[in-house]
Formats: sequence, C-alpha cells, structure tokens
Amino acid sequence: MAPVPDPNNVGGGAKRDEATTKVPSKDPKKKDDKKEEDLSEEDLELKQNLELYVERVQDPNPELQKAALESMRQEIRASTSSMTSVPKPLKFLRPHYGTLKEFHKNMVESDLKKLLADILSVLALTMSAEGERESLGYRLTGSGGDIGSWGHEYVRNLAGEIAEEYTMRQSEEASVDDLMDLVKQIVAFHMKHNAETEAVDLLMDVEDLDLLLQHVDRANFRRTCNYLTSSAKYLPGPDDMLVLDIAYMIYMKFEEHPNALQVALFLDNMQYVKQVFTSCTDLLKKKQFCYMISRHGITFELDPEMVADKDDRDILQDIVNNTKLSEGYLTLARDIEVMEAKTPEDIYKAHLLDGRASSGPSVDSARQNLAATFVNAFVNAGFGQDKLMTVPSDAASGSAGNWLFKNKEHGKTSAAASLGMILLWDVDAGLTQLDKYFHSTDNPVLAGALLGVGINNCGIKSDCDPALALLGEYIDNEDSSVRIGAIMGLGIAYAGSQNDQIRSSLSPILNDATAPLDVIAFAALSLGMIYVGSCNEEVAQSIIFALMDRSEAQLGDALTRFLPLGLGLLYLGKQESVEATAEVSKTFNEKIRKYCDMTLLSCAYAGTGNVLKVQDLLAQCGEHLEKGDIHQGPAVLGLAMVAMSEELGLDMAIRSLERVLQYGEQNIRRAVPLALGLLCISNPKVNVMDTLSRLSHDTDSEVAMAAIISLGLIGAGTNNARIAGMLRNLSSYYYKDASLLFCVRIAQGFVHMGKGLLTLSPFHSERLLLSPTALAGIVTLLHACLDMKSIILGKYHYVLYFLVLAMQPRMMLTVDENLKPISVPVRVGQAVDVVGQAGRPKTITGFQTHSTPVLLAAGERAELATDKYIPLSPILEGFIILKENPDYREE
Repeated sequence: MAPVPDPNNVGGGAKRDEATTKVPSKDPKKKDDKKEEDLSEEDLELKQNLELYVERVQDPNPELQKAALESMRQEIRASTSSMTSVPKPLKFLRPHYGTLKEFHKNMVESDLKKLLADILSVLALTMSAEGERESLGYRLTGSGGDIGSWGHEYVRNLAGEIAEEYTMRQSEEASVDDLMDLVKQIVAFHMKHNAETEAVDLLMDVEDLDLLLQHVDRANFRRTCNYLTSSAKYLPGPDDMLVLDIAYMIYMKFEEHPNALQVALFLDNMQYVKQVFTSCTDLLKKKQFCYMISRHGITFELDPEMVADKDDRDILQDIVNNTKLSEGYLTLARDIEVMEAKTPEDIYKAHLLDGRASSGPSVDSARQNLAATFVNAFVNAGFGQDKLMTVPSDAASGSAGNWLFKNKEHGKTSAAASLGMILLWDVDAGLTQLDKYFHSTDNPVLAGALLGVGINNCGIKSDCDPALALLGEYIDNEDSSVRIGAIMGLGIAYAGSQNDQIRSSLSPILNDATAPLDVIAFAALSLGMIYVGSCNEEVAQSIIFALMDRSEAQLGDALTRFLPLGLGLLYLGKQESVEATAEVSKTFNEKIRKYCDMTLLSCAYAGTGNVLKVQDLLAQCGEHLEKGDIHQGPAVLGLAMVAMSEELGLDMAIRSLERVLQYGEQNIRRAVPLALGLLCISNPKVNVMDTLSRLSHDTDSEVAMAAIISLGLIGAGTNNARIAGMLRNLSSYYYKDASLLFCVRIAQGFVHMGKGLLTLSPFHSERLLLSPTALAGIVTLLHACLDMKSIILGKYHYVLYFLVLAMQPRMMLTVDENLKPISVPVRVGQAVDVVGQAGRPKTITGFQTHSTPVLLAAGERAELATDKYIPLSPILEGFIILKENPDYREE
C-alpha cells in the first residue's frame, strides 16, 4: 500500500525534505499533487494511513472500526508531545474533520462513538471555529480517561473553553456539574506539571478556588500563593478578598505562619492574626510576628490564648508596642557612623552656590529661622541630639532657650515641638527634655511642648499612656493654640489605636458651638487618625454634624477642609463601607459637598488599585470649572492614592497626570505635583523628578511650591544627590521670595530626613502591606498643601509634623534569639518579580554584599549570604530574628 522506503536514504525525513523541495516540479500538475510531492515519504505514508483509517472508521464492521480508531488514537498521541508546530496527524486529518463529524452524528450510542468523540475533541483543537467550544462538547460525550495523555496544549485549550461555557451556563442558570468534574481533572493535571498559575486561573473562572486546597502540596504551595497574592491586586472586589482568604488557608495548612500573618494583616482581619498566634507554638517565631505587627503600626493586644506565659507575653507586648525601635535605629546609625548632629547649614550647603544667594540678607528672618527649625527636626529625627535644641544651656548664654526665642509667636510652637521629633521614639528621654517647657507661661511654647510629646510617642505604645496623661488635661484649655497642640499631639501619638477615652474627650469639641474653627478642624482630624480605617459610626456622626453646623463663611476657610478629611480617614481603604456616609455627604452645603464626596471616595479606595474609581476620579479632573471650585484638588490626589498600590497602576497614573497637567485648569495643576509626590514617595524616579523640576519654575507660585515640596517627598530620606542639587539651585533662584525659599528649605530637610536612614513610604513587606497610619499622615500633609498660603505658610506650619506618622527606618537589622543585634553578611539588590516564572529564578539582581544592619532603598530586597543562620521571616525588612542552622557545617 505504501511506497517502499528507499534503502539508501537513511537520513530520515528532514534530509529528504530538503532534497525534494529544491527540485522544481516541471510538470504543470494541479496544486494538490505538487503539495503531495513536497511531503517526505514517511509523511506521505502517514497521510495515506490516516486516510485509510478515516475510511475504515466509516466501515459497517465494528471490529474494523475499533482497530482503525485505536490506530488513529496511537498516531495522534505519539505526536502531541511537542507543541512547537501543529502535529502532523492533526494536519493531515484536518480535511476529514467534517466527514468524521457527520459520521459521529449518525452513529449509534456505543463505546466506539465515545472513542471517536475523543479523537474529534483533539481535532477540534485546530479546526473548530471561534466560540463553538466543540473540543469541550466532544470531550464531555467522550469516554473520559486520562486528560493529560493528549498533551498540554489540549488541556489548556479545554480550560479556556470551560471558562466560556461556565459563564454561559451561569447566565442561563443551567447545571455545571459535568464541567466541574472536568475542572477537577484539569486542576490536578496542572498542579502536577508546575502550571499552578493556569490552575488558579481556571478556578477563578469557575469560581471554585476551594478546590486548590486539595491539590497544593509542599512542592508548589509557595508558587501558588505567590500568584494568588499578586493577582489579588488586579481583581475586582469582593473576589480579591476571597483569593487572599484561600492564600491564607494554604499558608496555614503548610504552617508558613509569617506569610499567613502578612495576608491576615492585608485583609485587616484580627481574627486571622489571632489564629496565626494560637496555631504557632514556637515562641521565637511569635517574637518575629510581633516585629511584623509593630512595623505595620496597628494597636494589638496579646491575650493568654495567644501567649500563655505572662513574662513571655510582656516581652512580646513590648515588641508590638515598638519600644525597641529607638534602640535599633540608633544601632543602625552607629554602624553607618552618622551619629554626629547636623546643622541646617550642613544641609543647605550654601558655599556650593555662586555669590548671589549666600551674600543675601544676613539678618535672621523669622521665616528662615522657622525653616531651619523644621530642617533641623527632620534631619536629626530620632538621633536624640542636635546643635540647636538639645545643646546643654549654660547659664551665661542660655543657648537652648536662644533658638526657641529666635522664632516668632506661632514659630515657637514648631520649635518646641521639634524637640519631640529629635528625640523621636525615645519616650523616656523625650519626656524628660520636654518637661522644662511645660512650666512655660508662653502659650505657643506650651502648645509646642504638648505637640512634641505626641510626636515623641508616635508609633510607640505603652501601658501607662504617658501622652494621654500629659495631654488630656490641656484639651479644654482656654487658649486655642494650646488646645490644638494637645489635640494634634493625641492624634499623632494614638493614631490607629481606636482609643475610646480620647474619643469621649474630643467628640464634644466637634459639636461645641463656642469652639473656634481651627480647634474643631484639628479635633476632627485627630479623631480621623485615631480611628483610621475603623469605619466608626459615632465618630463619623460627630464629624458630619460638625460639618452641617458650619456657617457659609466658615465653609470657605481653608481649615474646614480637615473636616471631610477626618471623615475620609475613618474609611481609609475600606471600599464599600463608605457608601452610607457618602450618601449623607450629598446633603451638605454645595460649597463643601463635592469636596467631601471626592475626599471620601479617594480615602475609601486608597491603595486598592481599583480601576473603576480611577476612571471616576479622572472624569472629575477633566471638567473645566469656575475658579471657586476646590473639589478637583482631592480628586487629583485621590487618583494617586488609589493607583499607588502596584507598579502597573502607578506608571499609568503618572502618564495620566501628565495629560491632566497639559489640559487641566489652574486649580488642578496645583494638585498634580502633590499627586506625583505621593506616587513616588521616597522613591525618586527620574521621569517624575524631571517633571517636578520643570514645574518648580512654573509661573504660578502655588504650582511651584507644590512641586518643590513634592521634590522633597519623592527624595525623602534618600539623600538623593540630584534632587539635593536641584533644590540648592532653586534656593538661589528664589532667594528673594520668602515663601518659595521656605518651601525649598523644607524640601531640603525632607531629602536628608534622618540623615538618609528614614523612609516615608507607607508600603512595607515588599510593597504588599500598606500601613494605614502612615498613609493618613502623608495624605493629611498633602491636603494641607492644596492651600499652601493659608496653612503651611500661615500659622499652621506644624501640620508638617503629621509626616512623622510615616517616618520609618529603612533598615534591615538582624538580631539573635535574645534579641541582641548580630552582624551577618547579606546581599542587597534590586527586587525581581518572579511570580509565575518557571524553576527557581533569582529574586534579586545586581546585588552587593554588606554586613547587617543595612539600608534598603525603594525596590530593593535583601537575602542572607550565609547558611549559618535561618531567618524567621521570609521578608527581610526591619527587625529579623535569626536562629542558628543546626545542619550548618563550617567549611
């Protein structure tokens, strides 16, 4: 039947192919014959065999039919192994697909019909029309059997068709049981063959992720969970939460407690956090969990269920309360040798500029001294010593008092408060040093001391609540500046603690008709901070009533903006929970209505990356309105707040903001630099840096000021030389304009924040977790910057101190089992996204080896360079406990 192969030609098909194709066919035969001639003899034989099988399948004799089907099946299976091109049997059977389909239709129900269905199901892979889902149809009527034996590509194609079919049946409310059986087979196949991502995708399509728990094993659970957590950012709610729930369960199943804890914190589910503690028995691991919780900045009480032994529980509670932060930070500073205090002059580096600016007015202006106060506070933050405020005052010169009194009225408030910033996180030293100002008769100084106590206690919790004890009695002082100092201090010290005692003393202020507007505004803001993301009804009610009570004139005041912001912070990142309050806000006076609406929307979806909300906010930015409208500012900021959670959305938001800059009205242009500052906070991206540099010379001074402050924010704590250079040049460019120069100085303070050891980024744990209190602090500052002239350049410049909520050491510090620092070699490099990649790819690139403690810049990741120790957390950031590796052998 088939031509006898030529015995001289041993080289097989390929060689023969070349030979035949090069010889041009002289005869003007039909095209078909020409094609036949192009085939090698083996292929020709295969083709004729298959055609023969097709004829025999239609033979009335069932024995012949069966033999033919079996042979056909063998041929197809033998060839599906490689998927670089269409397998030959499928190629040759394509013309007969229609014939076989017809024949299958008219066959009597029998095993043979099922066998034919199996073969048709595979043929449909290349033949079926779009959307027909024939492959799936034949598979369901076929004989079943092992799904993987037909090859990967077939399984993939089936998975795609199942997803379509499922959606269709759901809309028709038909049964999906037969599909689900098939899904189980496919998922099992994928999980066995390292295609976890495809298994997850299929299960998401058929809405049955619970199946995963049965199929994950030690070998693939990490990759599966990695894919789940990173895809959660791109899913619409409530699916994103469901996916994370599954990831949490898988981690718990394999006792990967640190990762489970991260997911629990991401879900903001305290029940889950508790479960992690109760199900883990290792005390050292629990200490590591405490470090993770303290970095996230939430208030968390351990109970006997979680840690049975009282002494152990106290040690762990200390870690959660962050009492060790100051110690660790100073260890880092000593290691990097930056303990020496810096003066504002060291930061300005005026000698590097040519004569013009440095020879400017040498007299002390109050505005310049105020700027120096802030620069000094931010640069020496947490170091406990500086050259302006903490110098021991000798009786003769009284130098410490001196600096304080080089500031005017409200300037003294910021100066006194700066002491709290310099002694940041070191509560005992802070209270001792601030004590002397409490006896001052000068109200601004007293206000500053109160605020200083709040700043000093920021993020540090203690059983004896020193901040509440000290500040509580000043909340109802007759002087409004003292009240604001106490109220703002409480807001900073107890951010995120949901402390009811403070609520009962601050809520009455909101509805007190005699209280001045600024006190009410700060009270609302502090309540928003303390109850950040808690959706607390009572606080929301109080702020709503306070907003309704404002007169027309008051609504125009810049500080009134803090009321909607305080309300928004209650719903930070809580998505749908905001809807009831948003409805109420539609009843407000039209002056503030839209502002409130935008603020609520942007806070509620902050850090979720919700694309639909981004579109809503962009639509608001696109409108061209009269001058008086202020609601577009928060809409632009909202754009950044929503999109900042993941890299893709972030880049797209930066591009959208470029457009908004070109086509937007003036009030929108003023907000764009601030939004850019939020998107790249402590992460100086070159393209954003250039945009801001361009805007910092804008003709509109408000735009220029916002751009300068944002330059400081994107470089915050990085010591970035390029930004530092830009700001120096700006300082000589604006040397005659006091307001702009003030902004340049503040930005210089930001860039060298903590001498380059701090970061303002609210994200941690490899950009997975967003600290709500940190974001609240940043957003508050940005809202204040929407009206620079009346707030930051006015007498409320101490709003800048809200940034302290976001200030965190950007360090990785390794400690031993007794929590004492130890030095080990680590590799620090750019983090690589390895989700869904095959094999075991490297997670960092371009690394350098240092010994701990080390600094981590934005987008960097560390890994241990030694096997001597095992880290107790997979994410090397902040404090990491190392335990000795029992299997380690010295070489």
